[in-house]
Amino acid sequence: MPVLPEFSLSGKVAVMYTAGGGEAPSVAQALAEAGASVFVIARRQETLDAVLTALGDGNHSGTVSSLASHPDLSAVVEAFDRQYDRVDILVNDARSFFAMPFPDICLAEWDELHSRNLRSVVILCKAFGQRMMQQEYGRIVNLISVMAERGVINGSAFSATQAGLLSLTRSLAVEWGRHNIRVNALGTGWTTAEDISLEVQREELLVRYTPLRRKGHPTDIGPLLVYLCSEACDYTTGQPVYVDGGLNAHP
Repeated sequence: MPVLPEFSLSGKVAVMYTAGGGEAPSVAQALAEAGASVFVIARRQETLDAVLTALGDGNHSGTVSSLASHPDLSAVVEAFDRQYDRVDILVNDARSFFAMPFPDICLAEWDELHSRNLRSVVILCKAFGQRMMQQEYGRIVNLISVMAERGVINGSAFSATQAGLLSLTRSLAVEWGRHNIRVNALGTGWTTAEDISLEVQREELLVRYTPLRRKGHPTDIGPLLVYLCSEACDYTTGQPVYVDGGLNAHP
């Protein structure tokens, strides 16, 4: 991906949290190709291995953590501090999907999903956002789903976590703008990392419903992510920006 000079992340250190999924390697690659050193926090070892393999050589590292407790966070911060002395960028991708009729959801499942998708982001924003405030610079990007602003059958629990992330994004943008920190959300629609022909994709109803009539690919979000993480993103904050093939424009 060619990078314009004003969008360069050269010399920047990025923390990237991922709950998993096919987008993670491409998201990390976009940051690295723009020049950033990437520290990856993954919920599972296989996810971390896949992302670090995609990153290849460079000043990149990572750790596995579910961020379920304070000791878990302390271990993450210690691992980060062993290699880096500042943090410029925080990218949170905590979109663990969950679908179930609302009456069938037990409170334990509701709480677990909110812990994965929302509480984990709160924890990381507190830990690394405080450092950004001290250095008077930072870029935070929270990846969200179009379901942050849409209601769908069987999607109440997941949509609630995404709406919470969007609200957190807007609130932190207002609160931390005076510290030269920009906080935005990057929204995606229906994506796949698989190589599926357009003819096969368009056999699916949701693809035909999407204005651009294809699923998104992880590489679609890279250019916008780099912009939102760059110094060029100086007057954009508190915004959800969707790369969804026009899906969210539908009534």
